[in-house]
Amino acid sequence: MVSGWLKSIKDNLDKDPTDRHQEYIQLLSKWILTETKKGEKVHLNFICTHNSRRSQFAQVWCHVVQKWLGIDVAESYSGGTEVTACNERTIKALKRAGLSSESTGSDNPHYIINDTELDLNLSLWSKVYDDPANSSERFAAVMTCDHADQNCPYIPGAAIRIPLTYTDPKYADGTEEEDLAYDRTCAIIATDMIRLFSLVKEKLS
Repeated sequence: MVSGWLKSIKDNLDKDPTDRHQEYIQLLSKWILTETKKGEKVHLNFICTHNSRRSQFAQVWCHVVQKWLGIDVAESYSGGTEVTACNERTIKALKRAGLSSESTGSDNPHYIINDTELDLNLSLWSKVYDDPANSSERFAAVMTCDHADQNCPYIPGAAIRIPLTYTDPKYADGTEEEDLAYDRTCAIIATDMIRLFSLVKEKLS
């Protein structure tokens, strides 16, 4: 089950010596808290060039971690600068983390991410960041890849822009390291979402 996978990550946070993204996680948590105290539910749009791997992981873990921690302060979205498809390796890594999925379509499938324990029902597919399915006003643009961060200097509607960039696991596609690379990226992004929403929950309590 995904809860056990997340618990193992949270239990090891104190053993993780890295301060990866800590400054930006602190900044984003403060923005979330400020907006929440106004009575607003915040919107986080995770943006990567192809909306295929890293931004999809981030959208999922933003949603799942909140469910797991018992808070509901942010809607999660994802998008890219162009449409491709949510990579099937991304979905396989999510399954190895304990989630389940169903898909419809072929060229750009829609994947429904499920977990009965956490009552999930999240739809993933590749789309541009300003797709009508995403929030268009006063959202946090969370840039999950350097390319999108460098090539999108202006994101219309973004109230704040935060760089949480990650190594693209695509480098390992078709190699013996493929599963390991995707699992590592999946876990790193989940860890950052646990750090983020644990901070938010602590300040709200």
